[in-house]
Amino acid sequence: MQKLLLGDEAIAQGAIDAGLSGVYAYPGTPSTEITEYIQASKTAKERKIHSDWAANEKTAMEAALGMAYAGKRSMTCMKHVGLNVAADNFMNAAITGVNGGMVVVVADDPSMHSSQNEQDSRYYGKFALIPILEPSNQQEAYDMTYGAFELSEKYKVPVMIRITTRIAHSRAGVLPKEMKAQNEQSLPSNPRQFVLLPSIARKQYKGLLSNQAHFVNESENSPFNKYFDGEDKSLGIIACGLGYNYLREILSEEDCKYPVLKVAQYPLPEKQVKKLAEETDKLLII
Repeated sequence: MQKLLLGDEAIAQGAIDAGLSGVYAYPGTPSTEITEYIQASKTAKERKIHSDWAANEKTAMEAALGMAYAGKRSMTCMKHVGLNVAADNFMNAAITGVNGGMVVVVADDPSMHSSQNEQDSRYYGKFALIPILEPSNQQEAYDMTYGAFELSEKYKVPVMIRITTRIAHSRAGVLPKEMKAQNEQSLPSNPRQFVLLPSIARKQYKGLLSNQAHFVNESENSPFNKYFDGEDKSLGIIACGLGYNYLREILSEEDCKYPVLKVAQYPLPEKQVKKLAEETDKLLII
């Protein structure tokens, strides 16, 4: 049965249904409602999902990382300026890797509705060399969160979900999936990986670099990245995240005569971008 959810709530419900064991956050609009939803959830209480407001985003990241080290699925939530506070942990978490799935939700605030600046957190994700998911609507916010833990556990790295204010604070119908069991606690086979002495960090970093081709392949084959052909090749449109939703409000799939590339998972699907660029005279990027 469909639920009418904010984008924030869709992420929270997606995490609960994916087998979340703990969420740790510092309240920062537009991310605050994610943790509030989990704290108010009857299902979360029944499943004994641990939830805690941290002193700051750094300690929230540390708490989520600790749970992921122990094999459980964890999530940490913050706004874009909060990621500055958590940046040290965030960058190092990509190198230590994780044991259980870990999702880092960052809510950016274009136009500064409730923030002191504008930032695009996708640059942080690219800097850390980890996969990034950027939903274009509330159903994708749910689906991406639901699948992000598996992606994290497949490659043993944190996965970022980047949303914006208009996704976080607007509502739409969301169709939930089957609820998964929570992970059993499991200690990592190599606990030394979490001690970033240079001799260990260099080995871990090589592993992160070796995964980059796999991350690109995941993006190229992601159901969230989609190429729509069009008969008029004078213009090609690349629309990212919520920008794709805006595009379809103006030009539906039936009405759009131009080819469109929807990008919602990163690293950038370069083959699809090159295909569009080679087939069209000009590119419009939204």
